[in-house]
Amino acid sequence: MDPSLRDRAIGLYDAFTHEHRDRRTLLRQMTALVGSVAAAEALIGGIAASPAAAALTAPTDARLVTRKGSYAIGGGAQMTGYFAAPRNPGRAIGAVMVIHENRGLQPHIEDVARRVALAGFFAVAPDFLSAQGGTPADENLARDMIGKADMDAVLAAAVATVGRLGKLSHGTGKVGTVGFCWGGALVDRVALAAGPGLAAAVSYYGPAPDPAEAPKLTVPLMLHYAGKDARVAQTGVPWVAALKAAGKPVEAFDYPGVDHAFNNDTSAERYDKAAADLAWGRTIDFFLRHLDARA
Repeated sequence: MDPSLRDRAIGLYDAFTHEHRDRRTLLRQMTALVGSVAAAEALIGGIAASPAAAALTAPTDARLVTRKGSYAIGGGAQMTGYFAAPRNPGRAIGAVMVIHENRGLQPHIEDVARRVALAGFFAVAPDFLSAQGGTPADENLARDMIGKADMDAVLAAAVATVGRLGKLSHGTGKVGTVGFCWGGALVDRVALAAGPGLAAAVSYYGPAPDPAEAPKLTVPLMLHYAGKDARVAQTGVPWVAALKAAGKPVEAFDYPGVDHAFNNDTSAERYDKAAADLAWGRTIDFFLRHLDARA
């Protein structure tokens, strides 16, 4: 496909997932772009994340212990989460909260949690749609539910999860978080709200807070941005500038020529293995520096 046509298609899909969420509008726009409904459907399928895509880390990997279940966050409230940990770590390990995209707790995010565990951490991926009954199978419905979520309650649940992870009997007491897209935006807000209970935070292409919030940051923060992601860049650029001007502990990386969601290997048109591998290596090194008992 012509690169300019591909970029326009991804722009239309991003507008659908983050703005209007009207699939009929998306299909009409894509059909006008590529000439037929069949071609439009195929293109949408290539851009969208595929639940059927193979996981990079098998759910049955013998090196890991995994489960999905509920946990308390205080005040009688419960969250559902997916948990993954090394089977025999041999030492106290740090913990990482993995925050999903705007489609809720999908198999891809569970896969990411397993990757975190294979790197030597206790991982939990909370379902931030738990208060609404949990992530549905229909990802468009999940996006609608995300749009209606009480973000103050979501942030409180995330901070409560950080608190629980810091008290694990087998842990170092050090907690990190990593999130993607909607989850990347939440990471920034958790980094501002969690205080000393959080030791490291990594945001992937998440729309950033108001730059005026920068002086409040006390947590080491790593930011990954996609070079072609103008929607997020318009918030990310001033956010990074404000953090640096305030002398805050931030590491920011831009990946030229890649799209929003470049880390999501279930999206054939967006995934960029070279950029994803580089960003993931930086992420794990960051967590090792800040969460490992030996750090």
